[in-house]
Amino acid sequence: MKRRRYPAVAGYFYEADREQLIKRIEWSYNHPLGVGKLPVRDAPRDRRARLFIAPHAGYMYSGPVASHTYYHISLSGNPGTFIIAGPNHSGIGSMVATVIDYIWETPLGEVEVDSELAKAIARNSSFLDIDDIPHENEHSIEVQIPFLQHIFGSSFKIVPIAMAMQTIEAARDLANAIAKAVETLGRDVIYIASTDWSHYEPHEPTVKKDLEALSYVERLDPEGFYRYIIERNVT
Repeated sequence: MKRRRYPAVAGYFYEADREQLIKRIEWSYNHPLGVGKLPVRDAPRDRRARLFIAPHAGYMYSGPVASHTYYHISLSGNPGTFIIAGPNHSGIGSMVATVIDYIWETPLGEVEVDSELAKAIARNSSFLDIDDIPHENEHSIEVQIPFLQHIFGSSFKIVPIAMAMQTIEAARDLANAIAKAVETLGRDVIYIASTDWSHYEPHEPTVKKDLEALSYVERLDPEGFYRYIIERNVT
């Protein structure tokens, strides 16, 4: 029997009422800082689109920024499974953790965990455990799901990965494990990295640091990325 993961932050990070939540999501798209248009439904799958970054603050604060990510995900079509990695803010439970045999609920409905893929990733990883505890109250993954449901309904699955350990060794191990599992199972997936980037400094230095950090991501330079965020104290 599949277990249920009920919303931990509905009513706090986003609206608990279905209709109000839809209004908030559409507000995010139409906000002056949003993408300026609603997502596309039923777009053909564009397999060139593999990785997206999205914030995980309350929708009132980060929804307009998230709308840019999810609009472009809507253009990319439904891969069937989204692998969503986010920080483990509580630090409890396994340091890198996924779940299996789970149904995640939000005010917009239910989404099933892709247990077969989650197990395959865990088998190929030296760091990833199957552990419910880090996911029980974690918001960084939860807040991504209503945006996906708004586009795709419940016609997709997820593999949630909560990371308290964010070393380059853990990141490399997890990336390799995901690649092997996806190839072995012949899956089409989209990866979503959940991060708020810097949010403890004034706007100008924050933007400067984040853009520089992103440049390492664009160059596929993980060593440079880790070195930069440590040396410059990018939070």
